[in-house]
Amino acid sequence: MNNGHHIVVLGAGYTGLFSAIRLAHRTRRTGVKITLVNPSSQFVERLRMHQIAAGQELADHRIPDLLAGTGVTFVQGTATAIDPEARQITIGGTKALGYDTLVYALGSSTDTGKVPGADTQAFTLNNPEIASRFAARLTEVAASGGTVTVCGGGLTGVEAATEIAESHPGLDVTLISLDEPGGMMGANARAYLYGALDRLGVTVESGARVTKVLPDAVELADGRLVPSDACLWTTGVKVSPLAADAGIATDDRGLVLVDAKLRSVSHPEIHAIGDAAAIRLAWGQLHGTCQSGLPTAQYTADTIARLVRGKAVKPFRFGYFHQPVSLGRRDAVIQFTKADDTPRRLHLTGRIAVAYKETVSGSPLTTYRFSKRMNVTTIVSKGGRATRNPGA
Repeated sequence: MNNGHHIVVLGAGYTGLFSAIRLAHRTRRTGVKITLVNPSSQFVERLRMHQIAAGQELADHRIPDLLAGTGVTFVQGTATAIDPEARQITIGGTKALGYDTLVYALGSSTDTGKVPGADTQAFTLNNPEIASRFAARLTEVAASGGTVTVCGGGLTGVEAATEIAESHPGLDVTLISLDEPGGMMGANARAYLYGALDRLGVTVESGARVTKVLPDAVELADGRLVPSDACLWTTGVKVSPLAADAGIATDDRGLVLVDAKLRSVSHPEIHAIGDAAAIRLAWGQLHGTCQSGLPTAQYTADTIARLVRGKAVKPFRFGYFHQPVSLGRRDAVIQFTKADDTPRRLHLTGRIAVAYKETVSGSPLTTYRFSKRMNVTTIVSKGGRATRNPGA
């Protein structure tokens, strides 16, 4: 049945790898062939990149090892073009790879192109190599008791600033943010977060817009210069132009426009997941997190498995559940949320929150291992009433 049907998954981040492994389990005995394409053979734990930036060493997970026993073919290479009409992908500029169904899971990265100097003077958490170079720079700066700036007060910026301050107590760390750090949290969780920043000696510049990154300072819109021997850039998001360049329908940011079943509105044989897709539900559009990404991968793997068997598919449903934030290795805060990611009253702090956050950070790898043998769910909430109406 379906002998020769070829599914290609582009991208082996959290969502791409999960979709490939789950697809292999769900389509066994169907004759479907699955190929996973990624530039590197290393699996990157994006949830832990701030730990690498602070100088910690993490386990080295290899994609072929994680795929062992699934039957999925791994191709190491960079996709340089997609021809959706011919259903072909160009790898490395020369190799052509055909597909019947494509899972587009290329994710996103930090955008350093909108503020002068950010691309040349700042580091990012886009990959382990850059994070490691930042860690090496931190060691140099720490030797002289220098200054570090973290630009961006989202959860990534907060985690990075606290991790750096805890690992290098002699550094002067400043967190610069246009919005209030932790602003999406409830008042009590936000107060705890601020208490942790204060305890670790992190200076917070809230409501500050960065206009330029210099070799030794960060320039703000009000003209002030914040001394900076090392700058970490964590704000702004960009996606691969591959889909837009191929004529696949995208929004103004390059995210693939999808229907209620996460299929491209212009090319239904293409399924887009995670940060690469513009997924809108009744309560709003998903924002890029592992929490929402894994459910899109699970849903898409199940959807494709049903489609190759000629079965009907229900629309995607999802609701947010929590906002887990590490505050160094010994502290954390967990804000529980409603489906639209607005805060509930319940939150966790301290040791129990540390254990909770560590479980969350390690859960993808555990999920991959179990998914080779069984259908493991990553969907905690389907969004309740707000997502029950397919037409919403």
